[in-house]
Amino acid sequence: MTERDICITQFDKARLEELIAVAEEFGGGRSDLEALAEELDEAEIVSSKEVRPDVVTMNSKVVLRDLDTSETRTCTLVFPRDADADKGAISVLAPVGTAILGYAKGDVVEWQVPAGVRRIKIEDILYQPEAAGDFHL
Repeated sequence: MTERDICITQFDKARLEELIAVAEEFGGGRSDLEALAEELDEAEIVSSKEVRPDVVTMNSKVVLRDLDTSETRTCTLVFPRDADADKGAISVLAPVGTAILGYAKGDVVEWQVPAGVRRIKIEDILYQPEAAGDFHL
């Protein structure tokens, strides 16, 4: 992934750290957990009321554009238990999920995949819980 400034809410950070801790109890050493932990360590942490409305937080619904194919897709960033690719619910532990967490509308995200580098742009944020006043999601 490219270097970037990311912003994560205190509430999301606490829940994600708990997810990592529980997963590590059942066999840590997973690269997806390590990538997420690195994101949390490098992020600017803000309160839910201070996060900008254009930042991807947990349970945000976003429009992503693949910069190589120009295809767009709408997805919601969710916790692993709520992931459902058929419904566009992408786990934060999926490479694209970890990659977009903390990014803002208009940002371009790059990450390594077996076939090379994937590049997507966050075209729009259709729903962000904090911007909607849904601080419990």
